[in-house]
Amino acid sequence: MKKVLLTLIAGLGFGMVVNAQSTDKGAVMLGGNVSYEYSNVVDVDGNTQTYSIIPQIGYFVKDNLALGLGIGYLGGTEVDQQDIKSTIGEFTVAPFLRQYAGHGPLKFFGQVSVPMGWGNAKVDGTEVGTSERYGVAISPGVAYFPSSKIGIEMSVKGLYYEYSSVGATNGGDVATNSFGLNANSWAPSIGVNFYF
Repeated sequence: MKKVLLTLIAGLGFGMVVNAQSTDKGAVMLGGNVSYEYSNVVDVDGNTQTYSIIPQIGYFVKDNLALGLGIGYLGGTEVDQQDIKSTIGEFTVAPFLRQYAGHGPLKFFGQVSVPMGWGNAKVDGTEVGTSERYGVAISPGVAYFPSSKIGIEMSVKGLYYEYSSVGATNGGDVATNSFGLNANSWAPSIGVNFYF
């Protein structure tokens, strides 16, 4: 029994040492966001598909502090309704700074990101408008490291500000300022990052 207990304690200790290396200076974090949603409008002959692909990479400039960048396609929306096809798409860039705190396999983090996006809207293949978006977000989260190479994360949107503008090609811009605090624990963001 003592051998089993000592082996278990040694294994946990080794696991904590291995996990501590995940966020050390010089490590690289790879992850991202992929989403897809489909809805069918029952009373009208039509459907909506929305998707996004945003890979991200981060580099630990010092222990527990990562500087990174996400680049991808956000909010790709296609609407097919009564033989009219409209699409909205946006290229996005999101630099971020993430600070980890804690020891062992469970670490808390705070992330500041500056998402920006530029896109266009088309109806039946003809461009009808453009969009741009700029913002800043402070997002808290927690990461569990089952190994030194994998981190399973859960975070909420947190405190954010966003400016967005939509302009029609025939004139008429609409600008929106959004500000909020979103800490909904019932709808967290869950992800996996890989550490090298």
